[in-house]
Amino acid sequence: MKAAVIGSGGWGTALALVLAENGHDVTMWCRRPEQCDLMRDTRENPHLKGVTLPEELRITAELSVVSICEVLVLATPSFAVREAARRLKPHLKPGAVLVLVSKGIERGTSLLLHQVVEQEAEGHPVVVLSGPSHAEEVARGIPTAVVVASEDRRSAELVQDLFMNSRFRIYTSPDVVGVEVSAAMKNVIALCAGCIDGMGLGDNTKAMLMTRGLTEIARLGVAMGAKKETFAGLAGVGDLIVTCTSVHSRNNRAGRMIGQGVPVEQAVTGMNGAVVEGYYAAASAHELARKAGVEMPITTGAYAVLYENENPHIVLHRLMNRERRDELETEESWI
Repeated sequence: MKAAVIGSGGWGTALALVLAENGHDVTMWCRRPEQCDLMRDTRENPHLKGVTLPEELRITAELSVVSICEVLVLATPSFAVREAARRLKPHLKPGAVLVLVSKGIERGTSLLLHQVVEQEAEGHPVVVLSGPSHAEEVARGIPTAVVVASEDRRSAELVQDLFMNSRFRIYTSPDVVGVEVSAAMKNVIALCAGCIDGMGLGDNTKAMLMTRGLTEIARLGVAMGAKKETFAGLAGVGDLIVTCTSVHSRNNRAGRMIGQGVPVEQAVTGMNGAVVEGYYAAASAHELARKAGVEMPITTGAYAVLYENENPHIVLHRLMNRERRDELETEESWI
């Protein structure tokens, strides 16, 4: 099939490599022409050092290339998804399927990203791809499994067939909301996990954070109509584990710096151009939880550290001294 990847960061490039390996006709779009020239000349993405880009993978700064493509992969940062979808709309081939691989919640509207794409590219099927999948490992062919979610089963299965191979396994799901909430919120919890490391705390604290963090993610997702089983799958606990524990995670690295006392603004901008999605997701999730009337104390604490300049040690002390609870006292605390 003819496919285009919109966005030339590490994740977009890794997925373009999977598509090229599977024999598809793939073009990767870069926002900046000079970045295109660099990757065409070196056959390497600076975000994926040591990974060779095959000659058959075309690289361009011309957005009109999407007009001949049956599948478009949206791999921009979360804050750029609306603009990207809006710019794509006039060029889209009728019936083209949009595969959303960005993770986040739109600030200001509190919309999930698939809702943003549906607004801007109405009439085109949207499939969300998510799961425990660091770009650095996918690009090197390390065995990985993810989930693709869509209300349109045929579109989900098309994307499943498009990407799936012996090193990149794909499962399908109808639970778009659950997959999206998991994708956005795990970045917030991963940022907190890095903060715990930076504060010099231990494995017990991180395990507590991840477990109770997953409960918060599920609580919000179920309130929004998601299936609770999704949070025990690849998009939920799978992505949470890999993002909270891996050296590849920029959210974890930024959190570690904050825990060590680095100012928040310096920490989130010190990732060599990579976006710390958890920073933006924390603000959107805080607002979304308020609107939905969902209790999310860890997310509230993260917001206080990131946006209200609270000391992480004080926030942790407050969380540890909340009123006593029964772990299974509410249906939402199913985990």
